[in-house]
Amino acid sequence: MTVRCRIAPSPTGPLHIGTARTALYNFLFARHEGGTFVLRLEDTDVARSTVAYERDILDGLHWLGLEWDEGPEVAGQPARGPYAPYRQMERLPLYRDAAERLLARDLAYPCYCTRDELDADRAAQEAAHQPPRYVGRCANLTAGERRAREAEGRRPAIRFRIPPGTVAFDDIIRGRVEIETDALGGDLVIVRSDGTPLYHFTVVVDDAEMAITHVIRGEDHLSNTPKHILLFRALGADVPAFAHLPLILNPDRTKMSKRKSQTAIADYRGEGFVREALVNFLALLGWASGTEEEIFTLEQLVERFDLARVHSGGAIFDRERLEWLSGQWIRRLPTEDLAERLVPFLSADLAARVAGGARVVRQPTVEDMRPLMPLVQERLPVLGAIGDLVDFLFIDPIAVDPALLVPRHWDAGTAVEGLEAARDVIAARGRVSFEADELEGPLRELAQQRGWKAGDLFMAIRVAITGRTATPPLFDTMVALGRARTLERLDAAAGMLRERLPTD
Repeated sequence: MTVRCRIAPSPTGPLHIGTARTALYNFLFARHEGGTFVLRLEDTDVARSTVAYERDILDGLHWLGLEWDEGPEVAGQPARGPYAPYRQMERLPLYRDAAERLLARDLAYPCYCTRDELDADRAAQEAAHQPPRYVGRCANLTAGERRAREAEGRRPAIRFRIPPGTVAFDDIIRGRVEIETDALGGDLVIVRSDGTPLYHFTVVVDDAEMAITHVIRGEDHLSNTPKHILLFRALGADVPAFAHLPLILNPDRTKMSKRKSQTAIADYRGEGFVREALVNFLALLGWASGTEEEIFTLEQLVERFDLARVHSGGAIFDRERLEWLSGQWIRRLPTEDLAERLVPFLSADLAARVAGGARVVRQPTVEDMRPLMPLVQERLPVLGAIGDLVDFLFIDPIAVDPALLVPRHWDAGTAVEGLEAARDVIAARGRVSFEADELEGPLRELAQQRGWKAGDLFMAIRVAITGRTATPPLFDTMVALGRARTLERLDAAAGMLRERLPTD
């Protein structure tokens, strides 16, 4: 048997963490088994589906590196695979044909119940403290009774007959599952009265038509599986193997949802989490590698992935762990690759600074970023943090808080003295000798001569030239800023403080 599994997102919202994790597990399983990974778009919810959401989903999967073997036409490229089309709205004839086959065998029937009748049934069941279920009003109508309802102008939906008994299956993750069909809510609507098919029907027809061998999805679908198994059997199709993944939970063990949590992949991408870290994190969100290792490439995950190692219990979304993984992966990126990835994030940060009144001296390029990599690579948790580390190199003037210019052990007068003395020491270094190891010694010697702690002097200089109390190494920062701009900023900071000194 050739393994065939699929991801079938609905373009009614952006690609979110849950769908991305499900897509990843399907991708890893297919690749590990030498099988086929299929992408299918379930777009029958016409009112909520949008081209923008579809683009977000496809772009997000591509960015994560989850390339599909079969799928819909994208960006002018034709659909790939022998089971096209891969958009459900283009497959409506298949669903009509399948419904007709079920009607012909009396495995489904037309249902003429009105909304008022169904609401009244539900209200009566609630009053009697009974679970909601279809009462079967239309299950055994005669041909004449059906004609009479149609004469009243009623347009029928189609219901699938749920037989009595037990549906049992062996879930790859959860083991043996048995569910009584009495708990399924009665006969199931598979086609609305306007002719549009419902999810439970389309997903089974498509999985059967596309020869899907393994359905790997979230455990919130577990209660749907008996309905799907019954439909597979009724259509005469092979029943695929099922594997239901654990829910993704917030740290308080509530279900992760877009109302309570940040779930969109685009948001994490926008913050600057690198794709390698996000894939690594999603893989470990419910799956155990069987080792103490935590850092895995996509290729290593493909080699090691085993559905038997997926947990059945909920997976906690730990943002701190994601940030740690992102930092680890940033440290592993080649310098050129990292520099290229950082440029758009720094450019966006500078654009925000301009909106706040700063002037961008120049737009950053990869050439600008390359020499900064030794200063920032070990300090970045996400790519989006680059602005806080180096944006002062690209803007003028910088905003300096006068209070931060005065270290804890100094007063304002000492700070002015320290900045002016440091300025003279730095100015004495020519342009040729303006290097980190040429600057540190003379400035430490200055602090010793004046009886200052070197840390206080260095903090005053740091704030004066960057506007911040935390930056990459100070002397490397000065070199990156350049001799002229370093001196200008020291002059400006000392002047600012001097104006605030009391006059005699």
